[in-house]
Order: sequence, then structure tokens, then C-alpha cells
Amino acid sequence: MENDGRGPGPRPEGETGAPPESADSPADDRVPQPLPQVTPQPQPLPYEGVWRFTAPAEDASVPQARHAVRDLLHRQGVPASDDLVQGLLLIVSELVTNAVRHAALLSPMLAVEVAVGAEWVRVSVEDNHPYRPTALEADHGRTGGRGLLLVREITREAGGVCEVEHTAGGGKVIWAALPLKPAGIR
Repeated sequence: MENDGRGPGPRPEGETGAPPESADSPADDRVPQPLPQVTPQPQPLPYEGVWRFTAPAEDASVPQARHAVRDLLHRQGVPASDDLVQGLLLIVSELVTNAVRHAALLSPMLAVEVAVGAEWVRVSVEDNHPYRPTALEADHGRTGGRGLLLVREITREAGGVCEVEHTAGGGKVIWAALPLKPAGIR
């Protein structure tokens, strides 16, 4: 092809339409450029991953969710202290209980998710009820009603983060992410 496949249009100044000289050509006095360095991506640790399961919004789901999370952390070999595991299980119990008590009418199913990274573990409970709870202050005359306050306190003491977010479907997800190692040990 006489136009080197560039079409019949105008060419930049100095371009003749002849094929470019190859890199092996003696007329090539370009300095070879080093190849870009490819940094290998770190491989995930054996315990890293995300697991999700659903359960009916009923009382029996509270201990089932707690046991499922405990068994998952153990089976995956997550390097979490006993205190951290107990805190996570209490968080799961409180969040599932809240979904059962306050969201079951509009959300007959709930989802529990456990996400584990190299340095943290996150548990979340999602339901389809649009109400966004707030942590209540302690009222010594009432029993119950302080589950989210307890979740936030456990999370704070562990050096983690707890949030309530809306879902795309109009429900909510409440999650708590805790470091695998206490803040002073890192």
C-alpha cells in the first residue's frame, strides 16, 4: 500500500508516506527506553474474602447468625483475638435482633455479610425496611432499645468504625468494621 494504511488525507509535515524505519535500522539513533516495571499485586491472605447469607427475620435467626459468623471466622483461620471475636458476635447478635424486632414487617428476610481483609473484619446486617435507627442514650427505666448504642461502643473501643447506610433498594445496611489487631499493637 502506498499510503501505509493511513488513508489519503493530509500528512504531518516531513512525513513522506514511506514506511517508518525499524528499530534495527542503523539510522535509528533513539535511546532505548527501559521497560516499565510491573509491580506484582499482593496475593490475598488465605482468610481474606466476603461471605453473605440470608435468613428469615425471626428470633431463631439471631443465634443461627451468631454461630454462622463464629464458625466462618474459625474455618477461615482469621487471626482474631478471642476478645475481638466475642465483640463481633455480640455486634452480629444485636444487629440481627434489631432487624428481627424492627424491620420484619417490611423485610421478612435479612442478609448478614462478613468481609475480612488483611487487617480488618467487617460485619453487616441488611434489611429492606427504610427506617434508619439512631443510637439511643441509656434510659435506666427501659429494658432494650440500646442495641445500636452497644454496637457503636464495642466498635469504638476496638478502634473500628460503625455506620448506617441506605441501600439502593430503599432499605438499610448497618455495618461495623474492626481492626484485627488492637490499635496499640499495629
